[in-house]
Amino acid sequence: MEVIKELGDEYRVVALTAHTDHQFLAEQVHRFQPELAVLTETGADTQSFKHEMSNLDVQVEQGEEGLLQAATWPTADIILIAVVGFSGFRPVLSALKAGKKVALANKESLVVGGELLAREYPAYQEQVIPVDSEHSAIFQCLQGENPESIRKVFLTASGGPFRGWKFHELHHVTREQALKHPNWQMGSKITIDSATLMNKGFEVLEAQWLFNVPLQKIGVLIHPQSLVHGMVEFTDGSVIAQVAPPDMRLPIQYALTFPRRRDSLIAPVNWNEQNLVFEPPDTETFPCLSYAYQAGEVGGSMPACMNAANEVAVELFLQGQIMFSAISELIRKVMARHELVKRPAEEDILAVDGWARDKTLELFKAGDY
Repeated sequence: MEVIKELGDEYRVVALTAHTDHQFLAEQVHRFQPELAVLTETGADTQSFKHEMSNLDVQVEQGEEGLLQAATWPTADIILIAVVGFSGFRPVLSALKAGKKVALANKESLVVGGELLAREYPAYQEQVIPVDSEHSAIFQCLQGENPESIRKVFLTASGGPFRGWKFHELHHVTREQALKHPNWQMGSKITIDSATLMNKGFEVLEAQWLFNVPLQKIGVLIHPQSLVHGMVEFTDGSVIAQVAPPDMRLPIQYALTFPRRRDSLIAPVNWNEQNLVFEPPDTETFPCLSYAYQAGEVGGSMPACMNAANEVAVELFLQGQIMFSAISELIRKVMARHELVKRPAEEDILAVDGWARDKTLELFKAGDY
């Protein structure tokens, strides 16, 4: 919303959605006067929100169907989708089917549905502009380049709050420690995913479907400064990197204004103060990254299974019901029990998501993790 404000009258908000924060959504509706406002969480707050909006010229919807309406809203040219987790899958699919340009910040939709999209909607890549800082970086590095000249794509990761730790040291990590990301201010779910490196695993799978790059050509580098967001190595040995301060306003603005670049209020990198470090990820301490590669190699419904198990395990940790180190163990065990669907349709992905959530809770209740 800050980016929209800075871009001026050329851009107008026509639909807004929120999950539970009805007060903040109301403030945004008053400020930006969209045509549609959606609160996905139903309950007493929804009725209060509807009452508050009754004197404004705005259509109010709720639940997942409201999200799908926003994703296909007739007067919208660009749909920025940043809802968390699997809940973004159907809105992304609906927006693409409706022919919308999608500024994508929901990586899970391509993690679980990339194979389906590649098979049934092969032109979807022309509609998607990535918003995640790493994928925005790769997108920028590839402008004007021949995809066949790509030797390697590198996604960077800060390493999270536990960089340098060993696995046994993670057993008694607290919720507060895990939510203390060194460089980014994010929601709780993605912050935990960053701490386990599962977020980077998701980004690897997303990059595969965004850029038509095989998994073996996608690497991860730990880069604690979070200034280099992505790099592409080409067949001639040269490397192009995208460098910027860790501020999400930049990739959001790039996605909204592409192919133009517009002035930004973000201060540039001060090169006189930088000492850039790169190191390989520790997949023994953070096995979730390996599980993501494994899920991508197996393909089919396995990424959807992994994603659902992760969402439930992360929520259990945030509720204080399991140790931090149990997140990866629950994911591993659910993946090991999954019966693969090799060419999943949309209904298969939804079914696998439900099965994996139930299985994760079943293992948790049995203490099998």
